[in-house]
Amino acid sequence: MSTFMAMRFRLFVSATTLTLAMVFLVLPAVVAARAEVRIQEVTSAKGITAWLVEDYSVPIIAIRFRFDGGSSQDPAGKEGLANLMTGLFDEGAGDLDSNTFQTKLDEAGAEMSFNESNDAVGGAMRMLADRQDEAFELLKLAVETPRFDQAPIDRIRAQVVSGIVANARDPETQAARKWAEAIYTDHPYARPDMGTEKSLATITADDLVAFHKANFARDNLRVAVVGAIDADTLKKRLDELFGDLPEKSALKPVQKVEPKLGQQMHVKYPLPQTSLQLVYPGVPREEPDFMAAALMDQILGGGTFSSRLFDEVREKRGLAYSVSSALINQKYASSLVVSTATRSDRSAETLGVMRDVIRKMAEDGPTQAELDAAKKYLLGAYAINNLDSSSAIAGTLVDLQVDKLGIDYMQRRIDIINSVTLDQVKAVARKLLSVDPAVMILGPMAAEGKG
Repeated sequence: MSTFMAMRFRLFVSATTLTLAMVFLVLPAVVAARAEVRIQEVTSAKGITAWLVEDYSVPIIAIRFRFDGGSSQDPAGKEGLANLMTGLFDEGAGDLDSNTFQTKLDEAGAEMSFNESNDAVGGAMRMLADRQDEAFELLKLAVETPRFDQAPIDRIRAQVVSGIVANARDPETQAARKWAEAIYTDHPYARPDMGTEKSLATITADDLVAFHKANFARDNLRVAVVGAIDADTLKKRLDELFGDLPEKSALKPVQKVEPKLGQQMHVKYPLPQTSLQLVYPGVPREEPDFMAAALMDQILGGGTFSSRLFDEVREKRGLAYSVSSALINQKYASSLVVSTATRSDRSAETLGVMRDVIRKMAEDGPTQAELDAAKKYLLGAYAINNLDSSSAIAGTLVDLQVDKLGIDYMQRRIDIINSVTLDQVKAVARKLLSVDPAVMILGPMAAEGKG
C-alpha cells in the first residue's frame, strides 16, 4: 500500500548533516538501553494534543504525525491523488520554490518525509535540537502551505507513471491488483493507490489543493514527539505547526468491508515458483479477542522459525523457504493472510499441507506449551520491534493513538497478554479458521483444485 513516492529522504552532504547522521547511528542503542518509556500527554493552547517522550541522551528531536484519510479518499477517476501529493511536500512551500526549499532543508540538517496508506497521510521529521527553529519552520510550511507548482507536479507524476509502467510487467504486482479487486470488489481498498496512467493524467493542482484542505485538519490529526524537547516548548511548536489548519476535516464516509471469501483465483503465469495466498477473516483491533487472535497467529505462522506452518511446510517437507501468517488490520477491513511460494510441481501438495495445518488449528487449537511460548515471544519482542529508535517510538505512539489503546497501554499490555487463556485462543481459532478461505494461486499449479 505504500508506494515508490511514499518515503523520500534527502541525501545530506553538509557538515551539519554528517553530524546528524552520526547521532542517528548511536541513537538506537541509547534508546534500547532505556528500561521504560515515559509518555506525557501534551495539549497546546489551540487544543492540539501530542504524546511526548523526553530524551536528552542525544540532541535529536523526532516527530511523527498522521492525518486520517489516505488513498481511500481519492475521488473516483483520480486514483493516485493522495500518493502524488505525498511526493510534493518538499517540492516547494510558502514563498520557497522547490530548489530553495530543499536547499534550506539540507542546511537545517533535517530529514523530512511523507507517506500515504489506504487510511491516512503521514509525515515525519528528524532534526538536531539546536536547529529546531529552522526545521520546524520548514515543516510548518510543508504541512500548511504546500505550493503544488506545475513543474514539480509534472516531474513527480512522471516518476509515478514510470513505476506504474514497470509494475505492468511484474506478474506479482498485477496479480495483487486483481486479488484486491476480487477480495474488496467496489470498495476503495480495491483501487490502486498509485493510480493509473489515465487517472494521474486528470489530476490538477486544484485537485491537490482541495484534497489537502479536506484531509489536513486538526480533528483527524495524531502527533507524537520523542527527543530533546520539553512539554512547554512542544506546546508552542504544536500551535506553530498545526494551529492554522482547519478545525474540521471534510472526509467522505467510507464503509467497512468484509473480504469476499470462498473463492479461488488462479493467475496462470509461467513462473519457476508458484505463490499461494489464503485469506481468512480477521479481528478488528478494538475487539476483545484481538490479543487471543494475535497469539493464535503467532503459533500458526507468525513465528519466523517456530510456527506450525514453518515446521510442517519447510522443516518436515522442504516445500518452501518461508511460510507465514499475519493479521492485517486496516480501518475498514480486517483479515488473516497465509502466504508462501513453492516449486510449481509441488504447489498442490504445499497447498494441501497448509490447509491441513490450518484445519487442525481450527479443530484443536494450540497446546498450552505453544501458547506459553507465544506469550513469551510477544512480551519480549515488543521493545525490539517498536522501541529501538526515536522515530520508531514516535511511530508506535501514533499507532497507539490511532488504535485508541490509551497512553498506559505499554504498561497494561503485559497483563493483557498474560490474561489470555487457552480456551480463548482455541475459540478464536475456530471462529477465524473454520471458514472457506479465499485462495490466490500465482504461477503453474501441479494439480487443479483446492488441494
